[in-house]
Amino acid sequence: MNLNLKISNPRSYSSTVNSPETFLIEKRRRSEIVRQRRPKTEISQAKPPNFEVGWKRTKEINLELPIGYVIADFLEKLEELMGKEFGSTELLAKAGEIVAERAREEAEILMDEGKVEERMVTELFRVLKLMEMDLAMVKASVKEETLDERLKQAKARCRQAILVAYSF
Repeated sequence: MNLNLKISNPRSYSSTVNSPETFLIEKRRRSEIVRQRRPKTEISQAKPPNFEVGWKRTKEINLELPIGYVIADFLEKLEELMGKEFGSTELLAKAGEIVAERAREEAEILMDEGKVEERMVTELFRVLKLMEMDLAMVKASVKEETLDERLKQAKARCRQAILVAYSF
């Protein structure tokens, strides 16, 4: 069984295969779209932002401590002690008396130097006296419920004294 088929033109055996000469689609040409680059005119580019001065603030921050800072610091520490379980109520009352006395001394020094008005010092003394009275009530309280109420009142007086000290 020897089949010898002779095909004269190897490409003519199929009508489905197209030759490059008879192919209807054109070959791809280069794009005719002309890219327009920016025209070089006399317009100059804006200067880049100076990032070296970016960290500077526009508004100054006042770093000076207020005049009554020392007094307020004592009172803030006392208020912090009132918020914690600080030994007994007698200890807390004694600490309150010591802090109030120290705050009075500082206020008198500031008044003698002429940094604080007398009426402000009088207001601070009034609030400190009320705070001492509240701490004495804390010391005298028996029930847990009344202790909490009086301690809350003493903390409020202490915060009021802190505000007065910061207003110096």
